[in-house]
Amino acid sequence: MPRTRLDTDRVIATAAALADTEGFDALTVSAVARELGVQPASLYEHVRGRDALLDGVQRLALGELGSRIADAVAGRSARTALQGLADAHRHYAAERPGAWAAMQRTASPQTAQSPEAARVATLLLAVIRGYPVPSDAVVHAARLVGATVNGFLALTRSDAFSHREDDQEASWTTALDALDRALSTWPPEGTP
Repeated sequence: MPRTRLDTDRVIATAAALADTEGFDALTVSAVARELGVQPASLYEHVRGRDALLDGVQRLALGELGSRIADAVAGRSARTALQGLADAHRHYAAERPGAWAAMQRTASPQTAQSPEAARVATLLLAVIRGYPVPSDAVVHAARLVGATVNGFLALTRSDAFSHREDDQEASWTTALDALDRALSTWPPEGTP
């Protein structure tokens, strides 16, 4: 039987795909090894354990999300850029549920300082800068956008909206409209 050729990218991609199908909590070195048809010890050359595996999936997810956001906001500003940013998150969460879940875990210092994380943060800040938000409030505005989008997606994922017949699309649009109004009317710098 030929040996399976492994590299770190393949191990992480397999882990992310497994997280999407089996759930993020099911992600272990042993489960990835089974998926690849190798012994767990074969993976330790590529990942040093479960935490490194989870970090790898988180960075892969950030990289994929960053590419989607970049495409969605290119050439846009204000409301249309905000819509693109939020929709990129929403579609990614729906299409890659395990990879999305990886981004919900606390990032290691290495992941937080990674180029993938920096790209997502830079794109978010670029969208915020398309509004008249003062420089001393950009981080607060970015946190508001992140919390609103992530909160909506977390509630959607947990079926918190399923007990109501109201249209979730209308709620999504309403949330983005509210964010757009908040960002468009942010108080001037130095306002308490």
